[in-house]
Amino acid sequence: MATVKLVLEKRILTHWKCITLYFAGTAPSIREAGRKKIVIRASTSELLHGLGIFLTKRCKVKNFEPAHLVMWLRTVDRSLLLQGWQDVAFLNPANLVFVYMILKDAIPCTNKIANLQELQSVVLTCLYVSYSYMGNEISYPLKPFIVDCKDQNLFWDRCVQIINSLSSDMLRINSSTAFFTEIFSELQQFSLDI
Repeated sequence: MATVKLVLEKRILTHWKCITLYFAGTAPSIREAGRKKIVIRASTSELLHGLGIFLTKRCKVKNFEPAHLVMWLRTVDRSLLLQGWQDVAFLNPANLVFVYMILKDAIPCTNKIANLQELQSVVLTCLYVSYSYMGNEISYPLKPFIVDCKDQNLFWDRCVQIINSLSSDMLRINSSTAFFTEIFSELQQFSLDI
C-alpha cells in the first residue's frame, strides 16, 4: 500500500509540477491534436467563477449564487493556510479542474439537493476529497470541510461514494494530458458564460 501511494505521489507531483509551470506563466498548457496545438489558459478567479456558474446551472437551489461557491472554497483554503496545515494555497487552476471533475459526478442533474446548506456540504466533501488526493499534505483536519457536526457519517459516505465512482478518472486526469485538457476546457466554457 505504501509503495503504491509513493508511486502515485511521484506521478502526481511530476504531472502537477508541469501544470504549475504552465499556469505560472512560464509556458502555456498545450494539447496536441494530431499536429495542431491547442493553447488553454485561465486564471484561478475565472475558473472559480466557472465552477459557480456550473453549479447554478446544474442544481436549482434557492438563493444560490456563484459567489457562494467562491466564498466556501476560499474560506476553507484560507483557514488551512492560517492554521498552518498548508504552506501554499490549494486553489489554483489545476486543482480547480480536479474539483470540477468531482463535482460533475457528485452533484446530480436532478433537483435532489434541497437547500443551500446541503449543497455546501456536498461541495465541501468534494473539496476534501480533492485536498486528500491533490494536496501537498498527508492529511487535513475535517472541521473546515464539515458544515454540520451531525453529518459526519454522511460526509464519510459521500467520500466513499466519490472514491468508488471516480478513482479511475482521478488517476486518468494525472496521466492523460488530453483528458485533463478536455475537463479544463469544459470548466473554462462555464467561466465564459455570463
